[in-house]
Amino acid sequence: YAPALSPWLRDLGRDPTPNRVRRFGQALVLARELPGDVRWIHAHFLHTPASVARYAALMLGLPWSCSAHAKDVWTTPAWEKAEKLADCRWLVTCTQTNHDHLAQLAPARRHVDLVYHGLDGGRFPPPGHCRPPRNGNDATDPVILLSVGRTVVKKGYDDLLDALGRLPATLHWRLVHIGGGPLLRKLKRRAQRDGLSGRISWMGSQPQDAVLAQYRAADAFVLACRIADDGDRDGLPNVLMEAQSQGLACLSTAVSAIPELIVTGETGLLVAPGDRAALAESLARLIADAGLRKRLGAAGMERLCTSFSFEDGINRLAKRFGP
Repeated sequence: YAPALSPWLRDLGRDPTPNRVRRFGQALVLARELPGDVRWIHAHFLHTPASVARYAALMLGLPWSCSAHAKDVWTTPAWEKAEKLADCRWLVTCTQTNHDHLAQLAPARRHVDLVYHGLDGGRFPPPGHCRPPRNGNDATDPVILLSVGRTVVKKGYDDLLDALGRLPATLHWRLVHIGGGPLLRKLKRRAQRDGLSGRISWMGSQPQDAVLAQYRAADAFVLACRIADDGDRDGLPNVLMEAQSQGLACLSTAVSAIPELIVTGETGLLVAPGDRAALAESLARLIADAGLRKRLGAAGMERLCTSFSFEDGINRLAKRFGP
């Protein structure tokens, strides 16, 4: 208990919140309930979980390590990230953007390692079928756009609705959205106000097999990510990799690590975050050009398979943990 008390009190002085008190309480429970043969603690996010792991490891005299991802990287204060990096044995993160940021705060650059999440091909096998060459000219057979994500600010769904409203009336499309979230009702009301609700299917949260079926039924994938006012942002959204695994042409924004996956014009299309006019223009291109969608989808699938291996990431983590 004593070795963890001083660091926690120092943290509490800089962050006098109920959450900081709760973190110490959780660490006490974790330290008490861990089996005696545990030799290492690993936290899967850099904010609250890493605090709990750090305090518990100090109580038990154990090494600890951490994975860092998106919100936990960009909403944690710099002083806290630097101290956690100094205390942990090592940290891995899932994007080059995160790596470069965290390595500047670490005691040594090698202390931070880049390990992409990758995608498990066994859970997302290739679709095994060709998509019809829809081009948006037939009102009875519209181009199907898919987006998967929680309705939170950083996903940019207000930007997407605005861009859809800018599309020419001569283009025929339908948007399928999968995901819950706090802004869902507000977005539905806006779509109705803008006359878009008849073209949008709001499916809510769905199990993975239903999501996979929608990837395979869609013609293109869109995710208009942005940076929220509090700094929260995506790292590298898994849904983009999932969409690419099914040969879908992807349209997104140049936020955080998304350009590490999507090379615009080669393996997908990127626009600046918040640029609604550019988003509408790129949507119109994808809807009207089936050949472009096919080329981008195939190139994206190939890049995913060669550069974002799930197995490679697991092997690198295993080496970090040691025998």
